[in-house]
Amino acid sequence: MSDLGLLSSARHLEVFAEAGHRLAALSPDQLDLPVPAVEGWTVQDVVRHTGRVHRRVAAYLAAPLDADPGAVARSADALSPGPACLSEYAEAHGTLLGALAVLDLDAPVATFLGPRPGAFWVRRQAQEVSVHVVDATDALAAAGGPPSPPPAPDVAIDGVDEWLRFFLATLWQRRAGRLPESFDGRTLHLHGTDPAVAGPRGEPLDAEWLLTFADGAVTVETGHAKGDAAVRGSAADLLLVLWRRRPLGTVDVVGDRAVVEQLVDLVRI
Repeated sequence: MSDLGLLSSARHLEVFAEAGHRLAALSPDQLDLPVPAVEGWTVQDVVRHTGRVHRRVAAYLAAPLDADPGAVARSADALSPGPACLSEYAEAHGTLLGALAVLDLDAPVATFLGPRPGAFWVRRQAQEVSVHVVDATDALAAAGGPPSPPPAPDVAIDGVDEWLRFFLATLWQRRAGRLPESFDGRTLHLHGTDPAVAGPRGEPLDAEWLLTFADGAVTVETGHAKGDAAVRGSAADLLLVLWRRRPLGTVDVVGDRAVVEQLVDLVRI
């Protein structure tokens, strides 16, 4: 699949809207709660980080295709510290939601990797908020609140696919060059164990991936295959392990555990 995603843009927009509203609905007295999986972060950091990302995306959408990506990103102001960040987050989220809802999904727009179809940003922001709302709800759960709800299975499958095809196979290599030589010649199979999950046209989403590492690069294919190591778990657990929001012990690892540990530790973008 391309970096436009496994889901419809309408579904991505729905996810972005719902998860963003959950962040905006946090209480000021929850802002200082620590985020268990992200050392040094509090709920306030989650809100301010995610809101600034929304502002940056809005700036990209307003920028010409040949704009300098760094300059566009720097043009987005940080959210204010303290309780004001909540109303500012709600405004940033609402502004971006409105812009994404009327976006020509096929027309190119500016991104941090050059022009991409508008649907790129719809997917990226849905996945961005899906992970960061887990950060916030994990903090609330650690303080005695209800358990943090995981991303929905279809969203999680799409998120794993994005992590593999975009963050690992595209963005990491563009920024860092070759993958470490220790990966060369290795294969890794990821297997989502959820019951059949329907895609945008009712088709079952493929929740299995094979990574093949060679010559400092990686290819990603869907389907069942045997690898040097296999990682099995729900799509939500796979996603949160890849983003280091859950420990590797959350999922089952068979075979060469060291290659899995190295992969999870590698992508810190």
